[in-house]
Amino acid sequence: MCQPVRVSAESTDPPVCVLGLGLIGGSLLRAAVAAGRTAWGYNRSAGAVDEAVGDGYDAGTDLAAALERAQTEGAVVVVAVPEPALDAVLTQVALSAPDCTLTDVVSVKGAVLAAVRRHVLAARFVGGHPMAGTAHSGWSAGDASLFRDAVWVVAAEDDTDPEAWRQVAHLALDCGSVVVPAGAREHDAAVARISHLPHLLAEALAVTAAAGGDLALGLAAGSFRDCTRVAGTAPDLVRAMCEANSEALTVALDEALRLLSEARDALAEHRSTETLVHAGHAARLRYENLQRWEITDITVGEPGWAPALREAGRNGGAFRDRESFRPA
Repeated sequence: MCQPVRVSAESTDPPVCVLGLGLIGGSLLRAAVAAGRTAWGYNRSAGAVDEAVGDGYDAGTDLAAALERAQTEGAVVVVAVPEPALDAVLTQVALSAPDCTLTDVVSVKGAVLAAVRRHVLAARFVGGHPMAGTAHSGWSAGDASLFRDAVWVVAAEDDTDPEAWRQVAHLALDCGSVVVPAGAREHDAAVARISHLPHLLAEALAVTAAAGGDLALGLAAGSFRDCTRVAGTAPDLVRAMCEANSEALTVALDEALRLLSEARDALAEHRSTETLVHAGHAARLRYENLQRWEITDITVGEPGWAPALREAGRNGGAFRDRESFRPA
C-alpha cells in the first residue's frame, strides 16, 4: 500500500479531523496529510479504520474521542458522512467540539446548513463541496490526488465567519482544488443540473438499454459506458443526495423531460432531431470553453465580502492559490 507523503515537516495551519472515511473523506484525509497537515479520521465501520491505519493514517472508531481531540487542538472538522447520518454526527460535534471551524463535503448545501443551524453550530460553519468523485466507494477507492484541479465550492453566507471561511478555503486549496464561492441555495440549484440530474439520466439510460436484452448490452461501447458511468454508484448514496435536493432536482428534471418530450415529438412527426442535437452541441461547447478568472479584488472579512464573493463565483470567479487572498 502507498504510504502518506508529507511535503513539509511542520504546518502552521489548523489540524484536520475528518468524520467519515469513504471515497471523499478518505481522499481528503490522504490529501491533507500529503499537504503537510496534521490530520486524523473517524469512521463508524471498523473495516475502513483498519484499512486506513494499515496504510499509515491516524484513524479510529471513537467519534467522541476524535472530536475531543479536535476541540483541544483547534482543528477544522470535516463532516464526510452521508446526509442521513448528519444529525447524529452533528449532535456529537455540538457536545465535543462546539468551538471548532466546521465544514462538510456533502453534495447538498441547503439541507446541511439547516441541520447545522438546528444544532446551533452555524457560528463557525462553512459549507463545502468538492466537485470530484468516482463511481466507487469506501476507503480503498480514495486517492490523495482526487481533488487536484477540481472545483471545490466554499459557501459564503451573509453570516459566515470570515476566519472560518479562510480556513476552509485554505484546506481546499491545499488539497489541490480551485475554490469557487457560492451560496447554499444557488449551489443546490446548480448541482441539481450538473450532478444529480445526470445520475437519474444515467439510471434511465441503463434501464432502457437493459430492456433491449443481452444483444443491446453486448453492443454497448464508449458512449453508453461514458453516459452510464455514475449508474455504478451505490444506490443508497445516489438516493441520499438526490432526495435531499428534491426541490431543485424536480425543476431540473422537468426541464430535461420537456426537452426529451419535444425531441420525441419532432422525431415522430418530422423525423428530425435537429433542435435538441444542435442546442446540446452548443451547450457542450460553452462548457468546454468556460474560462475562470482569479478573484483578487475582494478582502474576506471586509463589509459586504460574502455577497461580493457569491457574485464573483456566479460570474466565473475563483481562487487558485493563497496569494489571491488580500490581507484582512
